[in-house]
Amino acid sequence: MAESSYACGTSALPLQGITIGEMLNRIAARYPENDALISAHQHIRWTYGEFLERVHTLARALMALDVERGDRVGIWALNCAEWVLAQFATAKIGAIMVNINPAYRTYEFEYAMRQAEVQTLILMGRFKTSDYVGMFYEACPEAFEARPGRINSEAFPFLRNVVFMGEIPYNGMYTWSEVMEKAEEITLYELREREESLDFDDPINIQYTSGTTGFPKGVVLSHHNILNNGFIIGEGMRFTEKDRLCIPVPFYHCFGMVLSNMACVTHGSAMVLPSPVFDAEAVLKTIQNERCTAVHGVPTMFIAELSHPDFAKYRLETLRTGIMAGSPCPVEVRREVNRRMHMSEIVIVYGQTETSPGITMTTTEDPLDRRVSTVGKPFPHTEVKIVDPNTGRIVPRGETGEICARGYAVMKCYYNNPHATRATIDENGWNHTGDLGTMDDQDYVRIVGRLKDMVIRGGENIYPREIEEFLHNHPKIADVYVVGVPDARYGEELMAWVKPDNGSPLTEEEIRDYCRNRIAHFKIPRYVRFVEDFPMTISGKIQKFRMREIAIKELGLEDASRIETA
Repeated sequence: MAESSYACGTSALPLQGITIGEMLNRIAARYPENDALISAHQHIRWTYGEFLERVHTLARALMALDVERGDRVGIWALNCAEWVLAQFATAKIGAIMVNINPAYRTYEFEYAMRQAEVQTLILMGRFKTSDYVGMFYEACPEAFEARPGRINSEAFPFLRNVVFMGEIPYNGMYTWSEVMEKAEEITLYELREREESLDFDDPINIQYTSGTTGFPKGVVLSHHNILNNGFIIGEGMRFTEKDRLCIPVPFYHCFGMVLSNMACVTHGSAMVLPSPVFDAEAVLKTIQNERCTAVHGVPTMFIAELSHPDFAKYRLETLRTGIMAGSPCPVEVRREVNRRMHMSEIVIVYGQTETSPGITMTTTEDPLDRRVSTVGKPFPHTEVKIVDPNTGRIVPRGETGEICARGYAVMKCYYNNPHATRATIDENGWNHTGDLGTMDDQDYVRIVGRLKDMVIRGGENIYPREIEEFLHNHPKIADVYVVGVPDARYGEELMAWVKPDNGSPLTEEEIRDYCRNRIAHFKIPRYVRFVEDFPMTISGKIQKFRMREIAIKELGLEDASRIETA
């Protein structure tokens, strides 16, 4: 009988049974003079001693605003030093920080505020076309007439406090300095009492899923979830107090908040912020200037860095490791990052928000072929199994099925959404990811695609990831994504969205010729669209559902899309 696709990560290191506040106290005491946070775009540089002092000030200020244990504190901002302070200050007092996507507009913002029952909101001003203050007033006009701390809103019945991340005295809002001054109303002894009342299983964070269908769901995570996932990530990269991590990924997402910030702070490493949003040249410049030893990113970020016209002028020799995660990455891109960015110890992490987020990870010791072709083995203290999505039974090794995970990292629930929680976490505590993968005889997991991404063409199951990997070997293709589009005859057909390498001339026929006799005929894309960029979220995740929507409209496939299939 074939061995089943089940594995559990083991480790000599135990899980950390402490709160995030306790962990920060220990690290700051151990490395008080180490760089903790460097924000290049804000010209800020704080040691761990200084960082802890500022965290304590904000924590006491929030207590002065009557923020209690379990209260929700929303943060609506891009990457900045204040965001990191809020992350640790809310943890210190047992408040639940609600990450609000900076890409949200008024409608989405209103939904998150109401659904999470936010009582205190911290927001930034304007960035490019995003006017956060303006959108807030549009959603909450009562704030115009309110005194700070006295907001009474029909749309947001829980909201009382709004803090502006700056010094402009907006109606109904505290300025940043006004709030920090309120810390004088609360003693360090009172803060310590609050800290000591907390439990590491307390909920500490709500993060909203992407919501590609329906409304986003609020993932509730605890100290235990976040601290341990970040700690294990840092161990996997072999972080020490000497490491310096360049962080271009957004904080509102698990990648930036946990895999980056928490991995650093649990090891006394430096968090280095190159810019408010991703900018390829800012990343390269910051790595060079701050002598970063690691950098994080989603595949599209690494591709942008490698293809930047000034890439060769930056010195990146200090790089050693980092993480590529967030979406499946082409094998060839991983090889290029390893070679050209000197990241010989780069690791791949796979997971999702509902698992804090890491489930599997490669290691710095894995052979290169394992690190570029798999997403590694289960995290320590994490169980992984691959199941038949129709029967729920574990499939044999090497067979494709849905990836499920169980252990310390699995979320507590979706906030105020028990139905969605039951649909994701089964009665035995397994989190069903919706991702398709395989497990080999050494426990390495490969991602095949998403359940909803699988294309069924004339009865043939096709996994777009396989075709994307194949097309990435074409010398004139910089990046490519494959989606299914409606077809009256076959049910679905394949469409490739292709980004040519540095504007290389490329035709549809060239791509099809490249495929012929090398992959099965039914896997050759019927449609090809050449693009400069892809629809994606602010965190760099590709939005295949938007590609499909655009394709249906551009190709005139509305009638085919309305044909019902079994």
